[in-house]
Amino acid sequence: MPTLKKILIANRGEIACRLQRTAQALGYRTVAVFSDADADALHVQMADEAVNIGPAPAQQSYLSIPAMLDAARRTGADAIHPGYGFLSENAGFARACQDAGITFIGPSPEAIELMGSKRLSKLAMIKAGVPCIKGYQGAEQDNATLSREAARIGYPLMIKASAGGGGRGMRLVHEAKDLLEQLRTARSEALHGFGSDELILEQALVDPRHVEVQLFGDQHGNLIYLGERDCSIQRRHQKVIEEAPCPVMTAHLRQAMGEAALKAGRAVNYVGAGTVEFLLDARGEFYFLEMNTRLQVEHPVTELVTGLDLVAWQLRVAEGLPLPLRQEHVQLNGHAMEVRLYAEDPAHDFLPQTGRIAAWEPALQGDIRIDHSLIEGQNVSPFYDPMLGKIIAHGATREEARRKLLRAVQDSVLLGVQSNQRLLASLLEHPQFISGEFSTGFIPTYFADHACLHPRAPGAEALAIAAALFYQASAQVHPAPLAGWRNNASVPLHYRIGLDDQDWSVELNAEPGEPYRIQVATTPFELKVIQCDGRWASLEINGIRRRHAYRLEAGHLWLFTRPGSLRLVERTQALVSSQVSVSTGTLKAPMDGAIVDVLVTEGSPVIKGQLLVVLEAMKMEHPLKSGIDGVLKRLQVRVGDQVKNRQILLEVE
Repeated sequence: MPTLKKILIANRGEIACRLQRTAQALGYRTVAVFSDADADALHVQMADEAVNIGPAPAQQSYLSIPAMLDAARRTGADAIHPGYGFLSENAGFARACQDAGITFIGPSPEAIELMGSKRLSKLAMIKAGVPCIKGYQGAEQDNATLSREAARIGYPLMIKASAGGGGRGMRLVHEAKDLLEQLRTARSEALHGFGSDELILEQALVDPRHVEVQLFGDQHGNLIYLGERDCSIQRRHQKVIEEAPCPVMTAHLRQAMGEAALKAGRAVNYVGAGTVEFLLDARGEFYFLEMNTRLQVEHPVTELVTGLDLVAWQLRVAEGLPLPLRQEHVQLNGHAMEVRLYAEDPAHDFLPQTGRIAAWEPALQGDIRIDHSLIEGQNVSPFYDPMLGKIIAHGATREEARRKLLRAVQDSVLLGVQSNQRLLASLLEHPQFISGEFSTGFIPTYFADHACLHPRAPGAEALAIAAALFYQASAQVHPAPLAGWRNNASVPLHYRIGLDDQDWSVELNAEPGEPYRIQVATTPFELKVIQCDGRWASLEINGIRRRHAYRLEAGHLWLFTRPGSLRLVERTQALVSSQVSVSTGTLKAPMDGAIVDVLVTEGSPVIKGQLLVVLEAMKMEHPLKSGIDGVLKRLQVRVGDQVKNRQILLEVE
């Protein structure tokens, strides 16, 4: 059996940091790998050694098997942990590690290969007696066959990339007329994301719960399950909130699902950490969805309710040691809940966000765990998944865990990029979520037009704080008596504070030794600055003291308002720009990314709503459509081009 000494972490971000914490605590040396975009990342700083493996695009770095093996050879690493994503479920990578004499911390290449194909794994599960949903998982992939099978299955149905995961290559189809277009999109996304455009079709269950079982196997034939997780709160098939145990779980159902998961694991002689995912309907019937042959993003909730370190178990199993527990010894204590913090803007169709992290102060109190890889000053790039980290809470009861998690989400300070904090807090506060009675349809049902999905206008108090901070900044540059100088002290200063395309007027009257008197529309404020150090402002507003995190630079203010942040601009001296009142034909990139498809040519007619260009950013495809009818006058991009946010792509006349 191998005795491991040095482990290369074939990943980046929060999971690379998470793996290193356990590995180093157990005495192993660690090696980090990094692309050009991650040279200063936290996971690089944490490691004993680090190796640059290539340019920023993942295909040339984190997905390069030769680069990973070369880094292991150069540093003398005798094991590789793939984390999740990237090469974690790549059977070729696991096999290449074996061939190089390096221990792959995960299951066998054969198990990865079989379970990595939704088509082949479903066939295997049917044979093993695991409950499966009605669908098509055949080898024939032409449109005629898929259309015929779709008609047999019935609508609504799901299209899924056979090699996929994370919601990519997955489409819900309600009517036959939409099938061919959705097949095209799913194939394209699957091919770009996974290198295979093979698809399966499945009957779409109406609002099921998504419940998964954590498996663990060793090299001695032992296989157990460590309870379940409920991952039903999803947006576009991406998990947003995960919890353990499932709120509607019974002892009988847990045993039935656990035994079904064990059947799945035994069918492939499973070794290591794995997760069998099921759909659970309202009648208590469950169906195999897929098996993930790796550590899951949401593994912390299982760790908190079992008291186990799953990464430590992975290392133990990789060294050939038996599992430390038998099934009857597994105990679940309390409740754990996790949310995923993303750099995305829910108010603008969840567009991924890039930019510099101006401030990051996570709310670590009590039973709060935050897995992240953030450093103030780092840049969030367009090359990788937009998840920044995970906030996890544990409590004696589900309600206690939810309450603690809500406070941690509300109090974790993130400035510099827009995030989904406001959405997360709103989800955790929703009465239906609090009740525990929800399904995968929760967000579409209750948050289709929720206030947190619309642009957020600053409240009167936020504008008053902004005016005070802008005035404070000018006072530091121009000390009294020149700060905010005017020839009549009784006349207030007038500020124009902007957010996106809107402006608000604020009046501020500052007299020596007195609180600021501020007027925002019809709302008056008396504001006293207790302390202000460039990071936190301690303010007394109308007799109530609070601390506010902020960053201010060159007239741009990032202000943390619980939860989430506002980016306000001081426009007092700026010229008032004329407002464009008609639609234009200029199509600009909504974010940094790569052009993966161009569906038009110069001189061709286009109609409003027509798909023109497909942009890929942060592992997802974003269709860009025409805003007007007209003729394509100028096309400025080609497939493969890397584009910047707001870059002009084409013009329609």
